[in-house]
Amino acid sequence: MKKFLLLLVSHGLVLVFGFALGIYVLPILVAPTAPTNEQAAMAAHPAVFQGKFRRDLKDSDMLHWGEGEVSVGRERIVLLGRLAPGPDYKLYLSPEFVETEADFLRLKPQMQRVGDVRTFENFVVPVPETVNVGQFKAVIVWCETFSQFITAARYQ
Repeated sequence: MKKFLLLLVSHGLVLVFGFALGIYVLPILVAPTAPTNEQAAMAAHPAVFQGKFRRDLKDSDMLHWGEGEVSVGRERIVLLGRLAPGPDYKLYLSPEFVETEADFLRLKPQMQRVGDVRTFENFVVPVPETVNVGQFKAVIVWCETFSQFITAARYQ
């Protein structure tokens, strides 16, 4: 009986570890090819605003972070930098700069979802024609599946 419980617990732990590892690795495996630095830099022009993702935000941690230069234009938002890999990342524009999950959730009804972030080193996300980037002050990467704050940048 003791041996059975030990096997059950050890296999359960391996299963949980494998599942958690799969959640982390799968988005990396299925991600499309990221734009090169040159492609991202070219896509950033003509940017109307600039911002910066930083690793040291309040709710950023070892698994949820972003770093790099963000260019916000009327047609696209471009990151020349990196994000921690994860599933189901969405890009939002916010009327206020936020750096916590609580602030994100409080302001989410006033935010504009721009689109999906599918790459973790550099990205180019098209801005829908109906969105006026000048009406917002910050850009945020949010994980919808796990309701996790990833990073944010103030751009005006």
